[in-house]
Amino acid sequence: MARRGEVLALVQAGGQGGRMDVLTRERAKPALPYGGVHRLVDFALSALVHADLVDVWVSLEYQVTSIDEYLSGGRPWSLDRNRGGFRRIVPQTGTGPATESGFAHGNGDLLLRMSADLEAFGASTLVVCSADHVFNMDLGPVIDDHIAAGRVATVLTTEVTKKDASDNVVVLARADGTITGIEHKPSSPSSGTIATEVFVYDTAVLLSTLRELRAELSGDQEGDDSGLGDFGEHVLPRLVESGRAVAVPMTGYWRDVGQPGLYLQSHRDLLAGRVDVFDHDTMPVISHWPDRPAARVRASGVVSDSLLSPGCDVSGEVVGSVLGPGVVVEKGALVRDSVLMEDCVVRAGAEVQTAVLDERCEVLADARVGAVPSARLARGEDLVLAGRDCRVGGEIAPGARLEPGTDTR
Repeated sequence: MARRGEVLALVQAGGQGGRMDVLTRERAKPALPYGGVHRLVDFALSALVHADLVDVWVSLEYQVTSIDEYLSGGRPWSLDRNRGGFRRIVPQTGTGPATESGFAHGNGDLLLRMSADLEAFGASTLVVCSADHVFNMDLGPVIDDHIAAGRVATVLTTEVTKKDASDNVVVLARADGTITGIEHKPSSPSSGTIATEVFVYDTAVLLSTLRELRAELSGDQEGDDSGLGDFGEHVLPRLVESGRAVAVPMTGYWRDVGQPGLYLQSHRDLLAGRVDVFDHDTMPVISHWPDRPAARVRASGVVSDSLLSPGCDVSGEVVGSVLGPGVVVEKGALVRDSVLMEDCVVRAGAEVQTAVLDERCEVLADARVGAVPSARLARGEDLVLAGRDCRVGGEIAPGARLEPGTDTR
């Protein structure tokens, strides 16, 4: 069991999330809802807390206020303590060399910018998690094995198709798990084994590696860019050279949901029973619950194969969809194969199909949003995305993107 001060956890929750388009115009990607009542950041924070880690930092850069209230100083995860516990890290300027202040140029570069704080804290082991993945694994034994074996890095991996691997960091390893090579978003992957962006590092080795790489790379960059980029570009390949970096397969469901098609597909997986992350009684996914009354399905309402969050009021038909807190579906309306976030309203006679609607969207009476897709897997080009506070009337074609506040009447 990890003791206070010996192991530090860092959740990298600062990315702009540009691939999620209009859904992250006004929020940090880790604040995106998942499964109605959870947020993406819940999965990393819950896994770390269940591994008995008490020192947990969350790095924020983009749209910080959109997630600050939800994090509540770590209180929902019992991380609010007088000593240690939760710490919120935001970009700073004037704190050291140009390559260690300001906004990061990738998640590897971010570790360099935090190097002074990491060194000052003094933990011998650092656990780093991304905040846009859905998973739930007991990380305690992984951390213990990493420390006992004296590794410089432990990389949690999962298996995907080679097509999907080209968008990720491919990990090549021997039968005993020793990593022999890294391929960063290769056009022709050598395997379908990819890094899940959950890592355990020897802190001292990591810090020395970051500074060595800065010395080698920063001369080729402009301004405050260290050249480190994302972890798979330089940091992880350099650590692999030591021969003491090991790949450990992640157990259970894992999916990167940082693209619209992947986001909807993961919700389809959830409804189909393929997502096991909520099935662990001793490792619940902890969230900041909404204060809403129970959902209600009225006499005219029909709901099948769907999830309703607290406060929902359904008088129409909901099929294969996930409704966030407070969503209203009026009589005669249809919602199919969609994710509707908090306080959306679908008026009488409207249809919403294969769409993701952000908070407080209103679909006006008799509007037609999206259509039934021809492809089996969810694809971004088949999805309608609507940002916050849209008023949607008329007919919206598949693939449309509505900026926050759009009125299509």
